Amino acid sequence: MTKSSQKIKDEDEVLETTESVEAVATEEITSETGEDKVRSLLDSKPIDNRRWYVIHTYSGYEDQVALNLEQRIQSMNMEDKIFAVLVPKEKQIEIRNGKRKTVENRVFPGYVLVQMLVTEDSWYVVRNTPNVTGFIGFGVHPTPISEEEVERIKKRMGIDEPKYEIDFENGDLVRITDGALKNFEAKVQEVDRVKGKIKVSVNMFGRETPVTLDSLQVKKI
Repeated sequence: MTKSSQKIKDEDEVLETTESVEAVATEEITSETGEDKVRSLLDSKPIDNRRWYVIHTYSGYEDQVALNLEQRIQSMNMEDKIFAVLVPKEKQIEIRNGKRKTVENRVFPGYVLVQMLVTEDSWYVVRNTPNVTGFIGFGVHPTPISEEEVERIKKRMGIDEPKYEIDFENGDLVRITDGALKNFEAKVQEVDRVKGKIKVSVNMFGRETPVTLDSLQVKKI
């Protein structure tokens, strides 16, 4: 056999082997995952470099910044580069002056999250939104936050049960305003902000007696 014939034979064998491997791989994907799963895996691949970034704002202007930025995104046709604006908030129960109400408080006062592709144009749109003072990062280069951190923030925002915001601290002197011990003075020993309860020490018959009350049952002296 000539060298030329041997080379052609070798190339044919390599081609047959490659085709065989590709056929087996295709068969395994089809049998193990199915067409829908293969399509899902392909669709799950990142299509761009969009990331979440943190912008700093003047305190108290977070919601206004988010609204202004969303309007600028639409008016300047930046929907393909700036995808979402988020002001992290969580529900809390505030108890003051005997009244209980549920409010939304900002998780990070003075900060807003933006999901975007950083380009010269998108950077300009965000940076020049009124009341934005800059991106969080090194120098003029924004630094993205991790997807894990974003998920933690979203989870914190999605908590259904609001937290109690109680205006009492250990050692505070209070007056009981409701119940069998109404008008007694007491000293706060423990504050349970999860359940909205406080433990106080009440002087009765010359002895300090611990009592657990709803935080609405007392007020500061």
